[in-house]
Amino acid sequence: MRKLIVQQWVTVDNIAAEEDGGLGFVSVEPFSDKSDPAFKAAVMGFIDSVDTMILGATTYAQSVGYWPTADDQGEYGQKLNDLTKYVASSTLADAPWGAYPAATVTPDPVGTVRELKEQGGKNLWLWGSLSLMHSLLDAGLVDEVRLLVCPVTRGKGTRVFEGAHDLQLIEATGFGNGLAIVRYAITSS
Repeated sequence: MRKLIVQQWVTVDNIAAEEDGGLGFVSVEPFSDKSDPAFKAAVMGFIDSVDTMILGATTYAQSVGYWPTADDQGEYGQKLNDLTKYVASSTLADAPWGAYPAATVTPDPVGTVRELKEQGGKNLWLWGSLSLMHSLLDAGLVDEVRLLVCPVTRGKGTRVFEGAHDLQLIEATGFGNGLAIVRYAITSS
C-alpha cells in the first residue's frame, strides 16, 4: 500500500505559515548550485520516492504561477512538474499546470486519497496545504510527516499540528545550511 507523506517547511517553534500566511522564514536555496549537496541529495531522494502530489486549492493557486515555468529549479523542478497532481477544491472546475498535464480536481480529497493509497505506484506527497493536512490526519490517512525545519523562530503564525498526535521518529538529519529534516510516522491521532 502506498503511503501519504506530508511535507511542511517549519520554524523550530513549529510555525508552518507566518501571520501573513507566507513562508518568509524559508531562506535557503535548496535546489540551486549553491545548495548544500547533502540537503539537495535528500530532497532529490524524496521526490524520487513519490509519483503523485496532492495540493489544497490555496497551495495550488500559490504554486501554479511559478513551478510550471521554474527553469531555475533544474532537475528538481522537472521532476515536480512531471508528477501526477490532484487539487482538493469544491470551487475549481479545472487546474491547469502550464505545459504539463493538468491536475485532477477533487471535491472529496479524503475519498480520493483512500483510493490512491490502494492503487499501485510510488508514495503520495501532500505539499503544504495545512487545512487539507488536518482533514487527512483526522481521517487517519497520513502515514508520515516530513518537516523541513528552518533555523529560526517566529512565535506567532499557524502551527503544523492543531490537536494531539502520537508520533514515532523515523529519522532526523541536520545539514550544513542549518536546516534539518525530521521524519515522523503517525502512530495515532
